[in-house]
Amino acid sequence: MDDIVKEFLIESNENLDRLDRNLVELEKSPRDQELLADIFRTIHSIKGTTGFLGFHHLESVAHAGENLLSRLRDGLMILNPIITSGLLAMVDAIREMLTLIEATAADGENNYSALIAKINALQDSASPQNTPVLVAAEPPTKSIRITAVDPVPAQEDLATEIELHQRSGEDRRKQDIPVEVERRSGKDRRDRADSNIRVDVALLERLMDLVGELVLTRNQIIQHAAGQRDSAFLAVSQRLNLVTSDMREIIMKTRLQPIQNVMGKFPRMVRDLALACGKEVRIEATGQDTELDRTILEAIKDPLTHAVRNSVDHGIETPQVRLAAGKPAEGCLSLRAFHEGGQVNIEIGDDGAGIDPARIRTKAIEKGLITSQQADRMNAHEIISLVFQPGFSTADKVTNVSGRGVGMDVVKTNIEKIGGTVDIQSALGHGSTVRMKIPLTLAIIPVLIVRSAGQRFAIPQVSLLELLRLEADKAKQAIEMVHGAPVYRLRGSLLPLLFLGRQLQQTKGEAGGNQVNRFEELNIVVLQAEGQHFGLVVDEIHDTEEIVVKPLGKHLKHISAFSGATVMGDGEVALILDVMGLAQGGRLLTEAKKLALQEAAAASRAEKQSTDIEKQELLLFRTSQGRRTAVTLSSVDRLEEFKASQFERAGQKLVVQYRGELLPIVNLSDKFDAAQSGTTEGPLQVLVCSHNGQRMGIVVDQILDVAEESVSIEERWKDSLSKGSAVVHKQVTDFLDLSTMLDSAHGDGPFSHNFETVEAAQ
Repeated sequence: MDDIVKEFLIESNENLDRLDRNLVELEKSPRDQELLADIFRTIHSIKGTTGFLGFHHLESVAHAGENLLSRLRDGLMILNPIITSGLLAMVDAIREMLTLIEATAADGENNYSALIAKINALQDSASPQNTPVLVAAEPPTKSIRITAVDPVPAQEDLATEIELHQRSGEDRRKQDIPVEVERRSGKDRRDRADSNIRVDVALLERLMDLVGELVLTRNQIIQHAAGQRDSAFLAVSQRLNLVTSDMREIIMKTRLQPIQNVMGKFPRMVRDLALACGKEVRIEATGQDTELDRTILEAIKDPLTHAVRNSVDHGIETPQVRLAAGKPAEGCLSLRAFHEGGQVNIEIGDDGAGIDPARIRTKAIEKGLITSQQADRMNAHEIISLVFQPGFSTADKVTNVSGRGVGMDVVKTNIEKIGGTVDIQSALGHGSTVRMKIPLTLAIIPVLIVRSAGQRFAIPQVSLLELLRLEADKAKQAIEMVHGAPVYRLRGSLLPLLFLGRQLQQTKGEAGGNQVNRFEELNIVVLQAEGQHFGLVVDEIHDTEEIVVKPLGKHLKHISAFSGATVMGDGEVALILDVMGLAQGGRLLTEAKKLALQEAAAASRAEKQSTDIEKQELLLFRTSQGRRTAVTLSSVDRLEEFKASQFERAGQKLVVQYRGELLPIVNLSDKFDAAQSGTTEGPLQVLVCSHNGQRMGIVVDQILDVAEESVSIEERWKDSLSKGSAVVHKQVTDFLDLSTMLDSAHGDGPFSHNFETVEAAQ
């Protein structure tokens, strides 16, 4: 019996979630017989099982709801908001009793007599409809409910269902429709059961932990293999790497759940909230099948709920106000979810009144969040972003819906806790959109490994923008001081700098400028937090790795600079840096610091525009036969080093296994053949480039420099590899034609061979 009750609870809770959505949908289309029949079947199934299990209070509530739904199904009543509210109250009561059953194995002492009386009164108060609701006027095929996963029913079954739909209310009362429906749905459930099983979440969590340990072991073996010359051992380690990556990806998918599990609760919530506020609101949702790790899904429930409530309460106007503004009486709340750039993007938008920056400005000054002088220097978007400040609210009075100033603060705080970002865009009179970017998972993440004061740290790649290296003489010239803080001028913008050793109190602190003088060179990791870019100065920059996130011990949890820990391939523990915590610890996110940097940057841009023309950043390198070549830095994803043994052939193409995929290789290096033959040792330098959504690797002889120049490419010097030449740093430089090279790398071109072969082919 325990197993039966457990299965009943799981199925019933899933059914109740669906009932919430279906009842709200039915309220919009009260003559939808298919939807009504589905609701009736669900309640009938719950009632039948509860009677068998002996939960009589639950059975009585479900029976009252079934009677009301029977009259709606038979065309004797038409659904209206009052009846919908009664049926939703029934759903809430059943949900409460299910919670009690799970906790106590009984449905409680409350018999819900008042609710049952209310539902019965709704049946008695409605006058019968003269004309029963029929669907015979529609083509028969539209009356057939077939889901994508079900086999097509036999013709006699289709005829039976059409006949049942076409009969009058009186005929349907004489026909035992639920029995027929239960026969069909029972078969459907057996079909689904053949391809689906239920697995305890704790078991999946344990499996995920084991995969995490396997990833750590894989990293250790790969690191050990790097120093070996045994080809058989290298092949086995590469195979282990691929299998582990595939297994990790598949196990991760078992933890994924569609965002529908959260969004599916919003139609009911929005309906109730709109009724309470005297508004008319419809929901348009897209991308509900977008999947997220279940831990992330749990973490975003509250932020999404607060954002939706805020849109209905503050954003969408009452019907009278909307009509006066030339809008339809019914407001629209849009929910959109999609994958982009290794993250999940969620947008909550409305077509309401929008946010008035002037009102936000006034309220913020009244509450002491900013001064009037600071407000004068802020643009409209910065002022609107003040709604995320703790305690901020534009509501004139506190209600059970809003006014306490915790809604949008909760949104921002909870999203940032899981490594995400949130932003708000608004147009006065046209509506607002809250945009959230969140990671797919928190269990295993890609990171950049850095070193400071002899210790290794991991920086999540989701916050990483680019890497910079400044030689000692250039660093002294490039680092400037603004209000006592060091900044670096990066492409015309001032980049504030934080020294990791000083932030973690690994080094005793002089001012930032004095630290610069002690460094032979500067390694800068450019990061972003709350839309603010800053540079983190570290001693060394290593490679990227996939790591398993481990929680911090109690003695470290209070340190905002760390978000977790991991075990590296050599067994050493590395702390994971919290980018937001570092920025806050360095006081980079204070309004005064932001405004000071913005003012300095604006002055710098004005000066630059008056003396300079537009420049572009270039990566300079040397290819075969000493050919000096350039490519725009924006098209270079990474600079990598590969051993000769890592290059393989796929058909006639040269490829390398790179981050779970085959990366096509273009060889422009004299050193490649020598390394392949074993006459020289050492890694080969590869530029991983992207162009038009595709990637390739380019083997080069030597990386020279990064240059920022305004160039005019002369096409008369172009050839099979370059689109022309220009003078960069007073030397003639060829510019790679990435389009042609990429087409050949992925197609049937000659670029998998070395430079001389290409020249000979021309």
